[in-house]
Amino acid sequence: MTDHPRNHPLREAREDRQTASTVPDTAQTRSPAYRLAFTDEDFLCRDELRPVRLQLELMKPALLMDEAEVTSTVVLFGGARIPRPENADRARTDTLRDLATQYDEARRFARLVTERSIRDSGGRENVIVTGGGPGVMEAGNRGALDAGGRSVGLNIVLPHEQAPNGYVTPELSFNFHYFAIRKMHFLMRASAICVFPGGFGTLDELFEALTLIQTGRMERVPFLLFGEAFWRGILNWDALQEAGTIGADDLELFRFVETAEDALALMDDWPLPRTRREHLPDRVEA
Repeated sequence: MTDHPRNHPLREAREDRQTASTVPDTAQTRSPAYRLAFTDEDFLCRDELRPVRLQLELMKPALLMDEAEVTSTVVLFGGARIPRPENADRARTDTLRDLATQYDEARRFARLVTERSIRDSGGRENVIVTGGGPGVMEAGNRGALDAGGRSVGLNIVLPHEQAPNGYVTPELSFNFHYFAIRKMHFLMRASAICVFPGGFGTLDELFEALTLIQTGRMERVPFLLFGEAFWRGILNWDALQEAGTIGADDLELFRFVETAEDALALMDDWPLPRTRREHLPDRVEA
């Protein structure tokens, strides 16, 4: 984390943190009550401090991405269980084996997006962001590195600890406790959302983002679902429309794509349905 020059006459918190660590060892200084509040992990983990922890998880990645000049992102959602093609024969199901091709497509798409980003903005715009884990997430970060660019990884602490994959840019590798704050960071800078086949987590991210756009809480951005056969096989989109639970215009919020080139072409010429044009906000509501 970058050390900022002092812009005020007051003593720095870092200085008192260091001073407090060198005080005499007494019953008083050993008491948890004596710890500086901002250095006391047990205190910060109290239930009453949840609002503070939420704020910290919102602020830390935002500040660091600002400092790194990440101005916009291309979001890649997708399954952690999708194998690398060279490991496809060890997949737990035939479907997962066949979906290994999506790993290569995600990697290639991320490489092409990052090459464009470097050429057009010096790598500041349309930076690839993934959940930082294995599968499609790894492929996205790997593709960005193939292009010689940066990528963001938004990890989360799970019961079976998910470590960040080795392709995430280290200074843009973040870890979260709160799913809600993590999902905010996925969308706050999103210029496009690309969803590859996945499970519960991918579906959760897919529908939350679609709901925000549908309800006008987020501007409409290119929303691309890779692998039409997969998505039509697990979700009956037309049945939702026929039931009346969504409208015909809601099915225009996303497009199916098969290749990286398909996706890039749609990102360059994203359709804006007339039926929704007048209802879209001028900006994302914070």
